[in-house]
Amino acid sequence: MNRDELMLALQSAGRAHSTATIMFHSAIAGYFGLSPTDWKCGDIIHRKGPLTAGQLAELTGLTTGAVTGLIDRLEKAGIARRQPDPNDRRRVIIEPVPGWEEKITPLFDSMIEAFSEATDHYSDDELALILDFMQRAAAVMEQEAAKMRARPAEG
Repeated sequence: MNRDELMLALQSAGRAHSTATIMFHSAIAGYFGLSPTDWKCGDIIHRKGPLTAGQLAELTGLTTGAVTGLIDRLEKAGIARRQPDPNDRRRVIIEPVPGWEEKITPLFDSMIEAFSEATDHYSDDELALILDFMQRAAAVMEQEAAKMRARPAEG
């Protein structure tokens, strides 16, 4: 395969991976009675939190009004909670509920095992290369999502 063919195959594989990832997280979200957006916002809070509602809105492109309802649903599911901001009584901080990771980890056990089997035949150097690509690809996707949100809608 030449480089152009490799790039097309990589783009196609990336799309398939993205779709499979969305479908997997949709299934997990449904397990908790949440939308995929709610579920992934909960993940953002767990990875980047504690956050204000405004920060979460900025990271996701959601309106602050939509974030308010989202936080209500995440609180109901036991994923996140509101806490008063110690520096500004008018604001609240959204933080992960302690112990949540232990609650969800078993849901990922099968996938983690399958990924382990899928990566067994790669060397440490190859895994480092894959990790580098995934980190770069995630950064590109975040940048492109921000560009898309800033773009005027058609219609």
